[in-house]
Amino acid sequence: MLTISQLASYAGVTVRAVRHYHAKGLLPEPERDHSGYRRYDAHAVVELIKIRTLAEAGVPLARVGELLVADDEEFAAAVADVDRRLRAEIRELQRHRGRIAQLAAGDSLALPADAVAYLDRLRGLGLPEILVEGERDAWILVAAQLPQQMPLYMALKQQQLDDPATVELYRDLASAIHWEADDPRLVAVGDRLVALLEAAGTDATDEWAENDQMSDELVELLDSVFLESMPVAARLRQLLEQRGWRGWTRLERIPAP
Repeated sequence: MLTISQLASYAGVTVRAVRHYHAKGLLPEPERDHSGYRRYDAHAVVELIKIRTLAEAGVPLARVGELLVADDEEFAAAVADVDRRLRAEIRELQRHRGRIAQLAAGDSLALPADAVAYLDRLRGLGLPEILVEGERDAWILVAAQLPQQMPLYMALKQQQLDDPATVELYRDLASAIHWEADDPRLVAVGDRLVALLEAAGTDATDEWAENDQMSDELVELLDSVFLESMPVAARLRQLLEQRGWRGWTRLERIPAP
């Protein structure tokens, strides 16, 4: 006859595990002897090894008791069911691993590959990370709402970066990130932005408008990202309005009165 410690040792488990299996009703508790100790026989060791083996194979404890008393046919069916569940869990874990790998990949966590390529191009132009991060956060919001539009938006953004004047405007904005709202240099930035809009003509703005599926709420949210990321943002928008343009995410000419 064995003590609980000896039983646990024979079966390769801890005393705590034995007590847990008692509590779950998987392993019957023997009566105490005259000294007040529980004593276990060889049958208890065999049952405990079976329980341990099933548990280590991934069988939920809620089903271990069922398998311990199953006949061959019932056991095979139950094991097949457990196997299906384990395979489903493995697939789910693999999906989680993919997401964890994306965490290490940075921008690709919540953005498609073409958006990541666009952000990498901004970095390649030497733009500061704070500006790139602002763009990234804005495009994450767009991708969550309009994933089907992202390839088109990114194609248009890449096309814009082919224009040296647009690249210079990005550099202007990068320089202005930490300016105060009343910095006199901001007037020149506003002038250059308006000049770029005027030079692009109606074709460029019409192309954006034609493919713009953003809701007004999303546009306001994106504008708020811009307004919160740069102290000069509100002043820059004011300068644009004085020059006949309004908005930021959805820049459009103010109709003549």
